[in-house]
Amino acid sequence: MPLEKDQIEELVLRAQEGNADAFAELYDHFVDPIYRYVYFRVPKEDAEDLTEQVFLKSWEKIKQYKPGMKSFSAWVYRIAHNLVVDSYRFKKDKEFVELTPNIAEYKREHNPIKMTEQSLHSDKLKMALSKLKGNYKQIVVLKFINELDNSEIAEVLK
Repeated sequence: MPLEKDQIEELVLRAQEGNADAFAELYDHFVDPIYRYVYFRVPKEDAEDLTEQVFLKSWEKIKQYKPGMKSFSAWVYRIAHNLVVDSYRFKKDKEFVELTPNIAEYKREHNPIKMTEQSLHSDKLKMALSKLKGNYKQIVVLKFINELDNSEIAEVLK
């Protein structure tokens, strides 16, 4: 069940006080969308590690988040964006390997027909996204894959 913004802010306040259970709820809420965001930006073999780093950094820096300045969602996506950019910097001499369409399902369903259809759509999407420039690609991923609203996208992109 998705969390409302006020529920997220309450969990953040509790997490800022050191409540690991509150942060675990935030993790459960954001892990799949952050993974999808990272997945479409980096090679598959790096997506899980970068997603893990996003949440480690979020936990380390949670006290620096200021409620009301921007949404927690935008704050987490900004951390993800910065880590993706950092990964590009460290690997700029390497060629990117074609990613496979095995994206973790939000509902964790194992329906072969649905997975095949999504695989085909994912291939087409990856191909189309590869033709876009950086910021345009990021906007499309945030808007249509992670389903953020325009104000959250603006916060993420500053």
